[in-house]
Amino acid sequence: MSESSTSFKVVDANGKPFNRLALVITMLIGTFSTFIVQTTLTTAFPTLMRTFNIDADAVQWLTTGFMLVMGITIPISAFLLQRFSSKSLYLMAMVIFFIGTFICMIAPTFGILLTGRLIEAVAVGITAPTFQTTMLTIFPPEKRGSAMGLAGIVIGLAPAIGPTLSGWLLLNYSWRSLFVVILPFPVIVFCLALFTMRKIFPTKPANADWLSVALSTIGFGSMLYAFSSVGASSWTAPKVYITLIVGAIFVSLFVWRSLTIKNPLLELRVFSSPVYTLSVIEVAVVNMAMMGAEMVVPLYIQTVRGESAFHSGLILLPGALMMGLMSPITGRIFDRIGARRLAITGMLLLTVGTAFFTTLTESTPIIFVTLLYTIRMFGIAMVMMPVTTTGMNALPLSLMSHGTSVNNTGRQVFSSMGTAVLISVLTNVTKNNMPAKNMLKATPLAYRDHALNATLAGYHAAFWTATIFAFVGLVLTFWLKPGNIRRHN
Repeated sequence: MSESSTSFKVVDANGKPFNRLALVITMLIGTFSTFIVQTTLTTAFPTLMRTFNIDADAVQWLTTGFMLVMGITIPISAFLLQRFSSKSLYLMAMVIFFIGTFICMIAPTFGILLTGRLIEAVAVGITAPTFQTTMLTIFPPEKRGSAMGLAGIVIGLAPAIGPTLSGWLLLNYSWRSLFVVILPFPVIVFCLALFTMRKIFPTKPANADWLSVALSTIGFGSMLYAFSSVGASSWTAPKVYITLIVGAIFVSLFVWRSLTIKNPLLELRVFSSPVYTLSVIEVAVVNMAMMGAEMVVPLYIQTVRGESAFHSGLILLPGALMMGLMSPITGRIFDRIGARRLAITGMLLLTVGTAFFTTLTESTPIIFVTLLYTIRMFGIAMVMMPVTTTGMNALPLSLMSHGTSVNNTGRQVFSSMGTAVLISVLTNVTKNNMPAKNMLKATPLAYRDHALNATLAGYHAAFWTATIFAFVGLVLTFWLKPGNIRRHN
């Protein structure tokens, strides 16, 4: 991996030059549209429950099922990139995404709506690693920080904007408008991709190892289901611990098979690189701190402060914009100085910002909440893509697709784990501190105060847990090597 910017040629797998900027713009638009759908429906859950006459457990499958299918598809994407042209694969993903979104838009029943969501998830599971692998391949190592900074704009910004956009749409239009506004994007991207996309990676005839597909599907699917179920149940619920154990067993079998066969579905030998391994662990910890808190903060704003989902999204929007603004800037800084100092500073901001959330009360100024959240997102922007790029730079180009698939799978699993842990802590601490029911009739005002204190205690405990995650990530950053890949002029 010693290419310099002067010797690096922008050519496709057939050795033909192409317009890199046009390809990047096409994939940025496509990735933005596929990533924003991950969070747009969360705000619409109450509306959908009334429309289809379903309970909270059922509607939650629109998120849980999406995460399950996406988590299952990502490991398979590395094989797909070896077998099929990246252009053909991306075009296929856009078609799948359009079909899924269209089904959601016209869905007459909840079952059909869920089917559309699962189809959308397949597309996202393909486009996410394809996008990152392509960005890392078409830029030389000393420019990959800037490239991944661009990727960070859509990967970080799109899911954060989702709740605000959906809140505004629901205030003014039907829930179907959530899909109407997305539907043109895959059409536009498909048309652009026909002219701008190229076959970036060499392909080879390869048969899928269907046993590995089955093991990864059952393993990662079971683990993601277990983590997603904790919020509605508990860690001691059979459907949680049984599926978690099953998932761990099948993931272990998948790992064993991947390390013992000649052409594995997912090349886990990427972990032979200490730099890459450390980057995956660091990104996983950051995602646990980030995604868990991103679930808990809106809950605090809506349940304790009584704000609407739309206003909750507006309060968090500056943080999302900050991450989108800082991602390309931190990418450029990474190209000059490497990830270590960026990551240390970013994790310090994330740790301190999260720790201050443990002081929230029912009367904490909203501007203070917005400021703290913005500081956290600023820190995350300094860590996420620089650390990811540092790990990917340690791999040869032949392992790039496997590296991005492993990284994205880990991010998905640990994001779910972080959310599950924080929601579990929030729920259990709140329940354990709730006043006795007989107080409600005897002294209703006292009951109200005790119940509020119990709720705040739950949020404080959840944020302390997120702070611990962030602190662990801060400690890990000191193990990152200083500097960056040396330029060759």
